[in-house]
Amino acid sequence: MTINEGTLDRALRIIIGLVLIGLTLAGVIGWWGWIGVVPLVAGAVGFCPLYAVLGIRTCPMRKN
Repeated sequence: MTINEGTLDRALRIIIGLVLIGLTLAGVIGWWGWIGVVPLVAGAVGFCPLYAVLGIRTCPMRKN
């Protein structure tokens, strides 16, 4: 499992995940807000399985 998300992509996923979970806990939105766990974990780990399947990579290539 290699990192396939760039810094901005990871930050946005973490923010969106936290917002969705926070709104769910505050009772503003329904149970579906728990879907925020998915982008939160993907952003924290830096790996998106869907990106891997589609061959997308927002992480810059490392130079050796």
